[in-house]
Amino acid sequence: MLLSLAALGLFAAPVFAANPTARPNVVLIVADDLGYGDVGCYGARAIATPHIDRLAAQGRRFTQGYAPASTCTPSRYALMTGEYAWRQQTKQTTILDGDAPLSITPGHLTLPSLLKQAGYTTALIGKWHLGLGDGEHAVDFNGDIRPGPLEVGFDSAFFIPATVDRVPTVFIENHRVIGLDPTDPIRVSYQKRVSNEPTGAERPDLLKQRADAQHAGVIVNGISRIGSMSGGKDARWIDEDLADVIARRSARFIEAHKAKPFFLYLGTFDPHVPRVPHARFVGATQLGPRGDVIAELDWTVGEVLAALDRAGVADNTLVIVTSDNGPALFDGYFDQAEELNGDHRPAGGLRGWKYLAYEGGTRVPFIARWPGHVSVGVDERMICLSDLLATCASLTGQKLPAGTGTDSLDQLRVLTGQPGGAIRTELVEQGISNTLALRAGEWKFIPASPQQQVSGMGSGANPSDKRWGESIVREDALYNLATDPAEQVNVAAKYPATVSALRARLEKIKRSR
Repeated sequence: MLLSLAALGLFAAPVFAANPTARPNVVLIVADDLGYGDVGCYGARAIATPHIDRLAAQGRRFTQGYAPASTCTPSRYALMTGEYAWRQQTKQTTILDGDAPLSITPGHLTLPSLLKQAGYTTALIGKWHLGLGDGEHAVDFNGDIRPGPLEVGFDSAFFIPATVDRVPTVFIENHRVIGLDPTDPIRVSYQKRVSNEPTGAERPDLLKQRADAQHAGVIVNGISRIGSMSGGKDARWIDEDLADVIARRSARFIEAHKAKPFFLYLGTFDPHVPRVPHARFVGATQLGPRGDVIAELDWTVGEVLAALDRAGVADNTLVIVTSDNGPALFDGYFDQAEELNGDHRPAGGLRGWKYLAYEGGTRVPFIARWPGHVSVGVDERMICLSDLLATCASLTGQKLPAGTGTDSLDQLRVLTGQPGGAIRTELVEQGISNTLALRAGEWKFIPASPQQQVSGMGSGANPSDKRWGESIVREDALYNLATDPAEQVNVAAKYPATVSALRARLEKIKRSR
């Protein structure tokens, strides 16, 4: 079965191991909350995404690409480690706040450390959201901030700690906050107020976008955030400039490292809330800020592709564009995402959205291009973000050590269109509320929720909020995705033997390592 193959390291023979000079650069662009139906090549008509569409036309577009979870931190943990986040027993892997401890143990094999071992220069630019610090001491944003990305495999890192709707609203380069005035120290808390600055709850008249109670904390750049923050005024970002900043940084990194293999992990901020596009993208769509920041995201992808062209390395670069989970319309800020959505289908007609274990929460765009190596076309086979670890091991002629990459499957032959190799036949999809669903072949099984509460939402979550109300599955659900991809007809009562078999299989996977 899938997991036992991964655990034993029985991967296909390395395709490029005999010729290290053929190893490509790897650029991994992970959007934040981009839905399966949010881009043109997946059916969107209300949003123009010419750069992403061009990438798909020149490479391989997967119709069954998956994030391993329907929220950001657990998906990114699985991407980095090749292990489902719910397996982690000692570290927090729910949606992390900006001062949460590092969720990956330093020394644990990760995607960047694997590529670093193969001689790659590795860089993180953009969103991190996997925690900082050792957990024993509060993160001091005024000094050296470690452990962090550099301690788990990156040579350099230019990033924000969590999400753009959370404090601290600053960039960190390697171990230090950029632009920090030492006479204006930063304080951060998610438990108590540490600032005399107004909050969104107190001064809604100061806001660019009105927010719900969870997002009504300290106001930065006219946007109220989750949490409280004081100080660091010179270091605070401007939301409208975020895409430009990471695009410039990415281009600079590509140019500086074009002479030897590099790995660039670019975590974009779009289309996550708060959606505040640069002025040149305002009105780019008829969908309001959410549509406009997707147009901004497409521009960011275009800037990276243009930088690869200028550096002369596009033909020897594997570019992957994907998302950490499914879409959300309303997600804390009243930006008219629901009112202006019209007939646009962010999840492409699939059921659910971010936070949920339905297909709309976990099936995401997944596009790969490597001219002359990745075959051009549309692929209906399953592929998951957690597979990137084993795939890059094969790409660079390495074997995963025993006990690592438990849930990662080598998909290099799938990407390149070569015969042989393992094909993913099953996948565990993680939602909130401790929900784990099993995709096995054409079947999708979601067991009844074990508890009537919301877990894993971070600070200020409201269990009655409509965004994740459907996360509570009242009874076992079984769907045949071959005939019912939108998960509309629960056939659990019709196929009790299948339910029993899938329940047993899910329990076995949960016990395995």
